[in-house]
Amino acid sequence: MSFMEKQHPQTMARPSITVFIVEDHTIVREGLRALLSLDPSIQIVGEADNGHDAIRLVGACKPMLVLMDLSMPDMNGMEATREIKKRFPEIKILVLTVHKTEEYIRATLQAGANGYVLKDATHTELKIAISSVAEGKTYLSPSISDKIIGGFLDGGDPNKAKSSLDALTHRERVVLKLIAEGQQNKNIADLLCISVKTVEKHRSNLMKKLNFHNTAAITAFAIERGLVTK
Repeated sequence: MSFMEKQHPQTMARPSITVFIVEDHTIVREGLRALLSLDPSIQIVGEADNGHDAIRLVGACKPMLVLMDLSMPDMNGMEATREIKKRFPEIKILVLTVHKTEEYIRATLQAGANGYVLKDATHTELKIAISSVAEGKTYLSPSISDKIIGGFLDGGDPNKAKSSLDALTHRERVVLKLIAEGQQNKNIADLLCISVKTVEKHRSNLMKKLNFHNTAAITAFAIERGLVTK
């Protein structure tokens, strides 16, 4: 075996997701760095404790993804998100916050964030969120996604008819959104703290109610109604 052949497995290794952490609480920032550093697919390339430094340092190291807190002094995360996306639109931004009101979620997404995760999320959910956003998908924590479904339906008019979605239960809507985001049954079960069998039951029920026969139909339905992006 040649030298190049021996090196092939190493050179073909999966590239890291480079992450920049923006969080003003030192203990939280250090905890995130330590936790994420355990994942070989993630490489922490920098951190900041305020929006101004985040913009400057992100511009210097050009990470694939920024993990952004919202509540910070001087310049908050929403303003920093808007400025980073304006200067570096290719950089993905995943917000990690305690704020769960619809107003915060909407404003943050409008500022350009690619995902929104609550700080009470599990390690598993955070890793899934990072991976999803890095792949170009939009990610919302399951516990908050239903809050904004109505407002994003039919071009953002919550007063328009939602007969198809009205046929689904709250949990079926959440499962539908996660399926459309590309999550497998096992990941959905982990995120929602239910069994795979229960996920399969929700999946079967929602497909029957919507008269769908495959995952592609679910994804197209979700994109059409603004629940996920292409």
